[in-house]
Amino acid sequence: MPCSTIIGANASERVRAKRSNMNDAWKRRQTLKPVHIGLLGLGTVGGSTYQVLTRNAEEIARRAGRGIVITHASVRSPDRVPPLGLEGVKLSDNPQTVVDDPDVDVVVELIGSYEDAFRLVMRAIENGKHVVTANKGLIALRGNEIFEAAQQHGIMVAFEAAVGGGIPIIKSIREGLAGNKIEWLAGIVNGTTNFILTSMLEQGREFGDVLAEAQRLGYAEADPTFDVDGIDAAHKLTILASIAFGIPLQFQKVYTEGVSVVRPEDIVYARELGYIIKHLAIARKTDDRVELRVHPTLIPESRLIANVNGVMNAILVSADALGPTLYYGAGAGGEATASAVVADVVDVVRTMTADPNNRVPHLAFKPDQIADLPISSIEDVETSYYIRLQAVDRPGVLAKVAGITGALDISIEAVIQKEPGEGETTVPLILLTRKVKERAVNEAIREFKAFDDIVGDIVRLRVESLI
Repeated sequence: MPCSTIIGANASERVRAKRSNMNDAWKRRQTLKPVHIGLLGLGTVGGSTYQVLTRNAEEIARRAGRGIVITHASVRSPDRVPPLGLEGVKLSDNPQTVVDDPDVDVVVELIGSYEDAFRLVMRAIENGKHVVTANKGLIALRGNEIFEAAQQHGIMVAFEAAVGGGIPIIKSIREGLAGNKIEWLAGIVNGTTNFILTSMLEQGREFGDVLAEAQRLGYAEADPTFDVDGIDAAHKLTILASIAFGIPLQFQKVYTEGVSVVRPEDIVYARELGYIIKHLAIARKTDDRVELRVHPTLIPESRLIANVNGVMNAILVSADALGPTLYYGAGAGGEATASAVVADVVDVVRTMTADPNNRVPHLAFKPDQIADLPISSIEDVETSYYIRLQAVDRPGVLAKVAGITGALDISIEAVIQKEPGEGETTVPLILLTRKVKERAVNEAIREFKAFDDIVGDIVRLRVESLI
């Protein structure tokens, strides 16, 4: 009995000592000086970032273990500063003064340009300042150089807001799925194209008409090329694929196709076949190579991602242990993006006193473990296809079309053949193939074009089951 009493007493002392140490550590954190943020850009996202950091300052400090305050910001026109109540914040019209300010600990880059942003981020790294950015083009195109420099200087570069707005997809793949092998991912990562395709589906309108409305509503830029041609989505896919598969960032190898090829009739025919058309960014890893592609895609209407509409984003990730998971939310907007920016700032602050070698790697894998796997040519991609032809209405045409596909070992899953309208001499012919390499489909399309009874443009869209 005495022995047990002694052991119990020792255990109680250890518990009290542990609690005392924890209280002391908590008190030390309270005395740490606040982390000073230099904010580059006070536009929609920059202004929202300031508001979120200010509004939630107490909660953020509790999470980070110390205060976080914006002390210096750059704005294009200091005489037209937004009404944010910027008390105590130094304002500059030259962002380099923010990057060079010795009082700034973390630089948050939200200016959006490319070359200027790269120069400023690299200077911040050289100055020993951690960096947070929402610039997907910067990361996709120059991220390899940025991360190498950051590694050499022991600097954190955080970029959650570069993909999916406020959706924490980078952190989910990089940390939450760290015990999994990622098999593939597919995402609606551009709100403009999703708005366009949703409106075409629900209202039966033409692409150009809906694009003009998107521009009026502020969902599309005056020059919408980056969105509608898939460049924005390809930037984001480059980043997602790199952290999913441990490969270098290589935007130039992404196959990219925009949404302007989709017509209202294609949306109708796809629906008849049980599919919805979405503009998807897809990355898939096979044994020895990776597919990177952005294009309009037919997906079964029963899939959750098929029902993501309007300007919302969603990314579906398939992992070997967990299976498929869907990440959904606002892919753009001031406060949504600021949510991800501030989360990155908190992460950076938490790790500022940590050993740089024990931080979460920028691209999920240790730098010396990045594998430069080959990227598949689009002609080697194997999937199903939707093909729309305009055929002369005469006997034997369908048989000849079937002969072409059969000779190329293209199996047909379904066919829609419409009756001609009054006075019309051609009819739409829709083919849905089983899985086949794109090379065979390209050859079939070349032969269709040489066939006198096939007229007009031929539309080819890819089909993914996403299972």
